[in-house]
Amino acid sequence: MIYKFRVILDNEEDILRDIAIDENDSLEDLHNVIVNAFGFDGMEAASFYECDDEWTQSEKEFPLFDTGDVPGEMETMADVPLTSVLFKEQTKIIYVYDFMNMWTFFVELAAIEDAEAGASYPDLLFSHGIMPATASALDFNANEDDIFGDFNDDYDDEDFDMFEGDESFEDFGGYDDNNW
Repeated sequence: MIYKFRVILDNEEDILRDIAIDENDSLEDLHNVIVNAFGFDGMEAASFYECDDEWTQSEKEFPLFDTGDVPGEMETMADVPLTSVLFKEQTKIIYVYDFMNMWTFFVELAAIEDAEAGASYPDLLFSHGIMPATASALDFNANEDDIFGDFNDDYDDEDFDMFEGDESFEDFGGYDDNNW
C-alpha cells in the first residue's frame, strides 16, 4: 500500500507538499522525502512528534539521531516503520527540522491506496508555495496571567522559608554549621 501525505509548513502563507511513499518505509525515509520536497540540504537535526487530532504535540519523539543518555535506548526515525505510528485512526504527526530555526510542519496521512502500476515511490505529487528565507518566528511568551495566576497573593518572608513547618527537617536537627 502507498501512504499519501499532505505536509504543511507552519507559516502564514500556504506552503505545502503532497507526498506518496510506500507504507513499509520508515520515518527516516519520510524525513528524507520532506527534506528534498522543501529544498533543505538535509544537514540539520530533525524529529517527528506524535500528536492528537488537534495537533497538540505529545512528548513521544522520534529523532533522526539517538540523543538518549544510554546509546540504543531511544527509537530513532530509522527504527520506526510508518505503519507503526500512522494509520487510519492516527493520521497526524508533527515534523521539526533544524532546531536552531524550528521549521515546523504538520504532516497528515490523507490516503492509503494501492500502488499505481509503473509509478516509483517515494514521489512528490503536488507542490504549492515557495519556501521563505527564514522560518516563522514562534511566540514563546506567555501571558502574565498564565505565569502568575496561582501566585496572586501577598508575599512575605514566610512564603520563602522552605523548611518552616517541615517536621522531617526539624527531626533531622535543622541547619547546623557544625554539620557542614
